[in-house]
Formats: sequence, structure tokens, C-alpha cells
Amino acid sequence: MNLRKVIIAPDSFKGALSAREASDIIASAVSEKFPDCEIVKMPIADGGEGSVDAVLTAVGGEIFETDVLSPDNRQIKASFGITANSTAVIEMAQSSGITRQTGLNPMTSNTFGFGQLILAALDKDVKSFTLCIGGSATTDGGCGMAAALGVRFLDKRGDFFIPTGERLCDIVDLDISGIDKRIATSNFKVMCDVDNPLFGKSGAAYIYAPQKGANPGQVRILDDGLCHFGVILEKFFGKSYSELPGAGAAGGLGAGCMAFLGAGLKSGIDLLLDLCNFKSQVKDADLVITGEGKLDSQSFRGKVLSGILREAGDVPVWSICGVSDCDADFLSEHGVLVFQASEGISVEESMREPEKYLRIAAQRAVAEWGLV
Repeated sequence: MNLRKVIIAPDSFKGALSAREASDIIASAVSEKFPDCEIVKMPIADGGEGSVDAVLTAVGGEIFETDVLSPDNRQIKASFGITANSTAVIEMAQSSGITRQTGLNPMTSNTFGFGQLILAALDKDVKSFTLCIGGSATTDGGCGMAAALGVRFLDKRGDFFIPTGERLCDIVDLDISGIDKRIATSNFKVMCDVDNPLFGKSGAAYIYAPQKGANPGQVRILDDGLCHFGVILEKFFGKSYSELPGAGAAGGLGAGCMAFLGAGLKSGIDLLLDLCNFKSQVKDADLVITGEGKLDSQSFRGKVLSGILREAGDVPVWSICGVSDCDADFLSEHGVLVFQASEGISVEESMREPEKYLRIAAQRAVAEWGLV
């Protein structure tokens, strides 16, 4: 049976291949077997590094670069994208990510550079924003971002300062009179795949700060600060953000984006599929091929695969992954056919030569078309 149109929409294979590299390899295997097949490459990211590249690969656009402050206050270069339909796509990992600092600085890292990226996009006359907030180094509630946009924070002496995680408890009041006026006339959506509240045992500090280098004592200080920050936001805006799902994303940046930008937090995969026009593209597709490094039960809960399954309708969905932890009955129940790059070899061996073994798995998959 001929394969007329396929959508190739993999996530990255963490530690081995980017989503773009994976989509190129799978596409090559498809074209070898079906040279006349229309191939739509749609590399997917989860809101962290690679999100801008994924969107612009799918819909077109342009990359811009500017100078910003890193999480540890060094001048660095950071980029953002503007799609062909004038939506700015900004990764906080570009400016305020854990890889953009020297060492781990859980108490003092800040999101000021992220605010600078937003300003740079505003200077391009953009009104629509998609903010990707994965991979953060910070636990400052988005105060650095807000300060870059013109918000001023006051301490008990009435002095203005830029709060970091360790100084959130020093905030006494806010002054938003100087916030960039263009914020009010712009639309902000945040890619967010977590539902953590701002503070508490399942909040930003306790769940994520240890990954950013915080010890138990520092986690308690950061959590107390986020709790205090939530009180300040509620007092100032007349609305509680602390318990809203995703408020604790990216060290509380989720709450900061909602409060200072009026942003809506959306499922990352749903937002990305929307930006990539997946619904329109899948209507006449014969097959969707996705993929990721490790496929497990979490893949079906708010991740890339779950979003694709939801939007694909009756179009078959196949996953080419590094390794799968799901049994055959579970996969059959969810209607997914899986091919593993590590089949017949160890996972370690498959990761030593990821291009080779992903290509083999992809060739094995396309050979199955019309037989299953």
C-alpha cells in the first residue's frame, strides 16, 4: 500500500539527538521507501531548549539575537524567533536557563534577561507572544523579568531592588506604573506542562530547586519567599495566583507571567501543535510518526505523544523511540505502534551511535506500512 502523506513530529532524544535531527533521519527512511510521499517535518519541543527551532522549522519565520543578562548577571547573547504570522516565540532557557550560567546559583539566579528578550520582541512590533519556560535556572517568581519590563519592587525602607529567590521575603510593595505600556496591548501564552502550585511541598522550591543546586535549608528559604511573594501578588492585584496550576513552573515564573503579563498558561504540546498547524496538516495524512528517547506511561499524560494522539483523530500514530517501558497491551489500548532503536541491543549501545540505530528503527517501521 502506498504512503501518500506522513507527518513526522518527534520530540528530542535527550542526550542523543535533537528533534530536528530525529525528524531528518526518519524522513530520510520514509523517502527511501516511498519517494513520492509528501513528508511534513514537524520537530516538537517541550517548552525548553529547541522550542523556537521546532516552531520555526514547521511554520517558517526568522531568528533574532540580542544582548541580555544571564541568570548570574553576565552579558550574553540570546535569541528569539518571530514566526511568519508575527508571533514571537521566546525560550526562557535562552536567557535564564540553567545552562546559561557559570555554576549553580539557586539563591541569586534571576529572570531579568528573559524580560529583556520580551522587550526586544516588542521592539519588533510584535503583539502575540508564546513563552516557553522550560529549563530554568531560577526561583525568583519572575521578579527579574518584571523588573526588566519596568516593575519596581520596594523593601521595608522604601528602597527599590530586584528580588532574587533569597530576597523574595524582602518585598513589601510593588510599583507597576513604569511597566512597558505595550504589555497591555499584547497577548501572552505560556507553554507549561506542569501543574505545580507556587509554594508548598509540591511547589516550585521543593520540587525543582534541588535540581538547580539548592540544599534543604535553601529550599526552605526559597519556599518561604515564594509564599510571601504569593501574598504580595494577591494583595496588589486582588487575585490569588499561588494555587493556580502551573504557578510554580520555572521557579514561580508561571505566577509572574500570569500576574505581570496577564498570560494564560497552556499545555505546551497543545500550544505547539497549534502553532505548527497540526490540525490542518493531519486532515489528509495517512500516518503520523512521533518519537522520543524513552517512552513510558508519562508519555501519555500531557507530553508530546498524548497531544498528538488527541489531535490525530483516526490517523494512525506510530512512535519510534530509543526504548519503551510500556507493555504491548498498554500500547494496544492506546492505539500506538512502537519501534525501538535499542531493539536487540543495549540502550547504552544505541546511544553511542544514535543516528545509526534510529535510522535502522525507522527503516524497520516504514517496511511495516501496509502490513499492520
